[in-house]
Amino acid sequence: MTYHFSTVMNGPFEDAVEATKAMLKQHGFGVLTSIDVQTTLKEKLGVDFRPYRILGACNPQMAYKALQAEDKIGTMLPCNVILQDRGDGTIEISAVDPVASMQAIDNPALGEVAQKVREQLKAVIDGIAAMVR
Repeated sequence: MTYHFSTVMNGPFEDAVEATKAMLKQHGFGVLTSIDVQTTLKEKLGVDFRPYRILGACNPQMAYKALQAEDKIGTMLPCNVILQDRGDGTIEISAVDPVASMQAIDNPALGEVAQKVREQLKAVIDGIAAMVR
């Protein structure tokens, strides 16, 4: 089992970020955090790195259900979605597979929530893929 879903799109990096945020919103997710890895690595380490953004996405209803099922699940929230410039004019967009990331937790109620979130995040990635076809 893979731990992520991915698709690739062409165009400017910031356009891909905005399209991803819009698709997340369309599927019930808000973006709680946005980490610009390229800028952070430049500021902290003085190194050059490709454009790479980590979006911390949260579906409040699903987060609430997960927290009710497992009180320490917050260690795995929010769901991360990344965008990275592949250097060939394409941007790769990847979302975590919550079912894969929560396999170690023996809690059937949490498994049901993870499956629903998986379906929603997969729909986000599939929606982005459909936009570029």
